[in-house]
Amino acid sequence: MLIAILVLVVLGVTGLRIAQEYERVVIFRLGRYIGLRGPGLYWIIPLGIERTIPIDIRTRTVSAEQQETITRDSVTIKVNAVLWYRIADAAKSVIEVTDAPAAVYQLALTGLRNIIGQHDLDEVLQERDKINTLLGESIAGSTSAWGLEVQRFEMKDVELPVAMQQVMAMQAEAIREKRARIIKAEAEFEASVKLSAAAAQIMENPAALELRRMQMIAEVGAENNSTTVVMIPSDFVSLSHTLSQYLQRAGETKADTNT
Repeated sequence: MLIAILVLVVLGVTGLRIAQEYERVVIFRLGRYIGLRGPGLYWIIPLGIERTIPIDIRTRTVSAEQQETITRDSVTIKVNAVLWYRIADAAKSVIEVTDAPAAVYQLALTGLRNIIGQHDLDEVLQERDKINTLLGESIAGSTSAWGLEVQRFEMKDVELPVAMQQVMAMQAEAIREKRARIIKAEAEFEASVKLSAAAAQIMENPAALELRRMQMIAEVGAENNSTTVVMIPSDFVSLSHTLSQYLQRAGETKADTNT
């Protein structure tokens, strides 16, 4: 009797197990799935009658190796990506797939190549949030059947060929030059509009021209005090032009008379 009790005690002690807070234990009895255990202390039937498979349900981070793929516009690029996932159903992750981490990794690589191949290079570079969303959606359906939950799947780095980098640099420089010319043209247009308005205003009030001339003289004097400014009335200019024409006609007349 005592021996039987000791055997039962030993069997009871040897069947005790402890699962961590982040673990769930899949229990098989004689090869058939019977349920999950954990976290904390649990008991199984020893002597190989029940078999346990502990599963870590924490979020896992997987860095996808660099993939060389072709975009929709036939540009070859190299892409790195990072995948975050967790095991949401421990039983499915054991029963439905042989090696869940390896399966989700290969699925992620395939999804990455497929999604990049469906978009142009500009979309890959400029719409990364959209691409990341499509990456997650592309593998979420398959992984859910395996008891896995994809939390994030994002591109980490996009490496372009050297020739393409040079072309993009030239394109960016051309765009910047275009913007600079447009801004300069707009500034000149606005200045011409203001000058036209100022000219119209001065024509309505000629005295404004004299005030502007005096202001310009004051500005010149302030910049360089050694400058001597001589103001000549505009009538003198007209008079000198008329005198020059008179003298020229008089000379032509005298020459004709001598001939």
